[in-house]
Amino acid sequence: MLSRRNIRIKVLQALYMLGRDPEVGTEEALNFYRQALDRSQDLYLFNLLNLIRTAEYAIEDTERKRTKYLPSEEDKKFTAKLYQNSSMQALATEPDLKILFKKKGLDALMQGDNNRKYYKRFAKTKSYKEYVQGKDDVTSDRHILLELYKHLVKEELFEETIDDYFPTWEDDKSLIVGAMKKTIKALPESPELYRTFRPDYEAAVEFGENLLIQSVERDKEFEQIIGPSLDNWEIDRVANIDMILLKMAICEFTSFESIPTKVTLNEYVELSKIYSTDKSKEFINGILDKLLTDLNEQGAIKKSGRGLDE
Repeated sequence: MLSRRNIRIKVLQALYMLGRDPEVGTEEALNFYRQALDRSQDLYLFNLLNLIRTAEYAIEDTERKRTKYLPSEEDKKFTAKLYQNSSMQALATEPDLKILFKKKGLDALMQGDNNRKYYKRFAKTKSYKEYVQGKDDVTSDRHILLELYKHLVKEELFEETIDDYFPTWEDDKSLIVGAMKKTIKALPESPELYRTFRPDYEAAVEFGENLLIQSVERDKEFEQIIGPSLDNWEIDRVANIDMILLKMAICEFTSFESIPTKVTLNEYVELSKIYSTDKSKEFINGILDKLLTDLNEQGAIKKSGRGLDE
């Protein structure tokens, strides 16, 4: 489920770290990159576990309602279907997933009081009340789990907690949210979909690691390529992030035959909007456009297969 954009972001972060600390070498940068991939998986699993733990409080809620001194008819009819439905149970009882939660140390990060608070606030929503009173069917189960997850992501306490444990949450948020929705929609038939939340070999190694290694090894070469396109600008006046983005883009232009040049250009312009200054978008777009023309004229760009698509 990890996209090439997320791979690029993690390479960018590794190169930025490398540039800030002269003591850091290529191997350390590679380790940082690999650990960043692992942290993304941990972040996804942390979201899954919070979904399960929050839904689990429906059991406690059921007991509380039924043991009231004077329970209402609504209290008597209330069930823990949020947790006991087939979709949630497919996820909560998946043996290998339980092992993974423990192996990654995610169980230890759970804060029961927080999950109880998430549940109590969600229990007041119209969608949850309608679900509890409605008919039992898989479509409704999936829908309420999606609603619960949307509720979690909007919780300020959840945001604060996840930021404390995973500083890369903002970088990975759109990816994780998309993966969570995909996982929930596959329930109860395919609870093992969580296994796919790892980049395949092609994305992680053939693309990501090679992009990182070549960006380091060809650093001076890329600076010489960029220099003439800067007009009156001096290389040392270009923002560090912008320079890294330009070098990564040149690396993709010249070394990855299956990636169309238009895709590369657009991706790095988008990354500049997220990670650099307000004016970087126009700067990166203009320089890359000029570099692309020059490199094509020099015959330095060779594309094949999907890389020929424009």
